[in-house]
Amino acid sequence: MSRLPLKPDLGHLKKQAKTLLRLYRNGDPVAIKRFGENLPAAAKCSADEIAALQFRLHDAQSCVAREYGFPSWADLTVHVAADAFARDRGDRVRRWLALAYGGDVTGSYDTAKPNLAAHLWTQQADRFGEEVSIACAVGDIDLVARAIAADPGWINQPYGPLKLAPLVAVTHSRLAALPEFLPRLRHCAQVLLRAGADPNQRIFNRYPPASLDAPDENGPLSALYGAAGVNRDPDLTELLLDAGANPNDGESLYHSLERPECTRLLLGRGAQIAGTNALRRALDMKDAEALELLLAHGADPNEAPGAGPTRPWGAPLLRAIAVRCSARHVTALLEAGADPRAHTSDGVAAYKLALHAGLVDVAELLRAAGAAEPLTPEDEFIAACSGGALSDALRVQQKHPELPGSLPATQLRLLPDAAAWGSTEAVKTMVKCGWPLSARGGDWNATALNHAVMRGDPDLTRFLLAHGASWRERHGYGSDVLGTLSWASLNEPTHTIDDPDWTGCARVLVENGLPEMKPDPADAERLLIDGRSMRFSEEVTEALLGQRSARSK
Repeated sequence: MSRLPLKPDLGHLKKQAKTLLRLYRNGDPVAIKRFGENLPAAAKCSADEIAALQFRLHDAQSCVAREYGFPSWADLTVHVAADAFARDRGDRVRRWLALAYGGDVTGSYDTAKPNLAAHLWTQQADRFGEEVSIACAVGDIDLVARAIAADPGWINQPYGPLKLAPLVAVTHSRLAALPEFLPRLRHCAQVLLRAGADPNQRIFNRYPPASLDAPDENGPLSALYGAAGVNRDPDLTELLLDAGANPNDGESLYHSLERPECTRLLLGRGAQIAGTNALRRALDMKDAEALELLLAHGADPNEAPGAGPTRPWGAPLLRAIAVRCSARHVTALLEAGADPRAHTSDGVAAYKLALHAGLVDVAELLRAAGAAEPLTPEDEFIAACSGGALSDALRVQQKHPELPGSLPATQLRLLPDAAAWGSTEAVKTMVKCGWPLSARGGDWNATALNHAVMRGDPDLTRFLLAHGASWRERHGYGSDVLGTLSWASLNEPTHTIDDPDWTGCARVLVENGLPEMKPDPADAERLLIDGRSMRFSEEVTEALLGQRSARSK
C-alpha cells in the first residue's frame, strides 16, 4: 500500500490518475498490473482481458485511491479536503458554511456538500470553537441554548458570516439530508420556537446581481421554505406551521411538490394555489400524487398560463400532454373539470395534440370524453412519427411528399420535444422522414441534439450527428451543444435517463468533428475550444482531450 504525503494535494493525485490511465491505454504492463491488483472488476483477469476492459478516468481514480488505502476516490478526496481545511485557519467558518448551505443562502452557484461538511465537523469540531452559526447548521442544542441564555434577542437577529437568523439557519441547512443530523435540527428548531423565534424569519435573494451584502427584497426565502421546499421534511414543516408560519410565502408550495407529505401539510394550513405555478410544476412529476393533491384542494384545472415556457401550451391539460404526462395525470385533470376540447394558441385540439405526442392512451381518454376530432393527413403523419411507426409515416408521406416541410414551426418542434422527453423511437422516425434537425423546442428552446446531450444519451447523439445535426445549433440560453455538455456534465441533472453518460456524448461529439481543443493556460480546469474557455467535468475533459489526442496520432 502506498503512503500519502504529509500534505496531500488533490491536483497532484488527479495527475497520478490521468498518468495511470494514459499508460494503461498505451498498453504499459505495470499500469495494467496496477488495475488488476486494485480494481475488483479486474480481479482474476489476465493482462489481455484487463486491457480489453477499456477503463476510464473514474476507474483510474478508484485504482489510485485503493493504492493509498481508501475504498473510493470520493473517500480519498474527502480526506484530502479535510487535511487542507485543517491548515486553513483564516476563513474556516465561512468555507464550512458554504459547504453546509446551497446557493440560495450563499448567493453563489456552488452546490452544498453536506457529506463533506459533516465529515469536517465530525473530525474537527474542536477547531471551530463555540461558533453559533455552525451550531445552528448542525443542530448543536447545547450551544444554541447557551446563546439564547446569553442574549435572548439573538433568536430573531441575523448573525454570522451568512447573516442568517437562527431559524432560517436551521431549516436551510443541507445537513438535514443526513439521517444523523435531521433529528438534531428538528430539536434545535423546537428550542428556538419555544424561546420566541419568529416562525416567519426570512432572508432575501442573494444571487447576482444581488449579493449577501445587498440582497434583492423582491425574492424572500422563508424558514418554512427551507423546511418544506429545500429539505422537504414533513416534521420540520409541521413544526413551523404549528408555530404560525405563513404557508403563502411564495415559494414553499411550489418547491414542496417532490415530497407530497409536505404539500399536504401546506394545503391543510391554507396554502393558496392560484398564482404559484404549482399546478404546472406538478405536471413535471412522474407520479401524479402531487397533482391530485392540488386538484383536491381547489386548483383550477383550466387556469390560464402565466409567463414563461408553459405559455405556448395554454391550459394545464395541454401542458400535461406536451410534456408526456401519464394517463393518470390526464385522468385527474379531466375528473377535476379540465376542458377536454381545449386548443393550443395555434388551434391544435387536445385530442390531436395527444396523437401528435404519441400518447395513444391519452387520446383514448379524450375520445371517451367526447373530444375526438377527424384527422387530416398531416395529423396521421405526425401521429405515426410520434408513435415510432415508420412504415405508416412513410405510407402517408408517399401520398403527401410535401410532408414534413409543409408543417408549421409549432408542429416541427415536436422533434426536439420528443428528444427532450426521451421518446427515442419517435425522434428516429421523424429524422428518417426528413424533419428539420434545426427545429427548436422543449422547455429551453433547444434542438434535438442539445436535448440528447443534456440527457446524457450518446446513442441518440450519435444518430443525430450521423444524420446531419450540427453541434453549433444554439439553444434558448444562447449557447450551443458544447455549452449544453458543459452544464450537464458539471450539474448532472436528474431529469434524464437512468444511466446518463455525458462522457460518452463527449466522445461522440469529438468523433464527429469538434474543433481543436487544448487546456486553457489561464485556468487548469478549463479548455480552450473554438476561441472559448469552457469548463467540463473531469471525465468529460479527459474524454475531449484524450479522444482528440488519439485521433491526431
